[in-house]
Amino acid sequence: MQFDDDADLDTSEVQDVRRSRVPGGRATVGGGIAGLLALILGLFFGVGPEQLGLTEDGTAPEQTSESAAQVAQTCRKGSDANTREDCRIVAVVNSLQDFWRAEYTRRGGRYTDASTVLFTGRVATACGTATSAVGPFYCPADRKVYLDLGFFDELRNRFGATGGPFAQAYVVAHEYGHHIQNQMGTLARAQDQRQGEGSNAVRVELQADCYAGVWARHATATPDDRTGRPLLTRLTDEDIRDGLDAAAAVGDDRIQERIQGRVTPETWTHGSAAQRQQWFYQGYRTGDMARCNTFR
Repeated sequence: MQFDDDADLDTSEVQDVRRSRVPGGRATVGGGIAGLLALILGLFFGVGPEQLGLTEDGTAPEQTSESAAQVAQTCRKGSDANTREDCRIVAVVNSLQDFWRAEYTRRGGRYTDASTVLFTGRVATACGTATSAVGPFYCPADRKVYLDLGFFDELRNRFGATGGPFAQAYVVAHEYGHHIQNQMGTLARAQDQRQGEGSNAVRVELQADCYAGVWARHATATPDDRTGRPLLTRLTDEDIRDGLDAAAAVGDDRIQERIQGRVTPETWTHGSAAQRQQWFYQGYRTGDMARCNTFR
């Protein structure tokens, strides 16, 4: 995975609050689910804390900054994205939004931008206050993706993924898949609170995987809005394997087997390892978001 060394990165699409403090209160997990174990079992790659009960009174506390916006100072060029993890996220977000803007324009629509927030430990969102234990998530109320970079260590060390830069890109692309669903009105289908391998919750997650694959298919061809050249210049077969491996590592069956020693499909919220790989590859193979109808 290689970015154009000379490309200018747009850091306005990423908010860096990693050195910020969230004063007052604590994040809570409702609905009878408590603790990191339960979060690991079902809630990685979530679509917003309000669905997880991660809110105290419906209003998030104001976030105060001590020394934020590190990415604005250090992530200037594609060469920075090729050497720094946080800058790589900036570049991936830039590439994703370049693609989805172009795709919506091609289809006669208008894409609404969604920024990514880098945080550490705990973060205030329009969906409530969330901790890093939730994993990466998209909040539809403020149309932002939230990410603690420490999750990528968890992905390798706790879940056994091979890692690699494109595994990280897949995670971010999946969350932007939820943003696309929010714009299309399909994200609401996950709010019926049902679980299981045939539930809408699973279908929503698999569709987000498919949308991530669609972006990957076009990422090296979609021009950067500022230069007219693709920001991502090289994506190898090994990169795609890393993405497929990351998708499998967070399959419900893999996580359940690792944590509780048995697989219970009736409690799935995101789909099996095989399903997640299948739908990511479906998007990558076809490059067509119309082929991502997991509800059919």
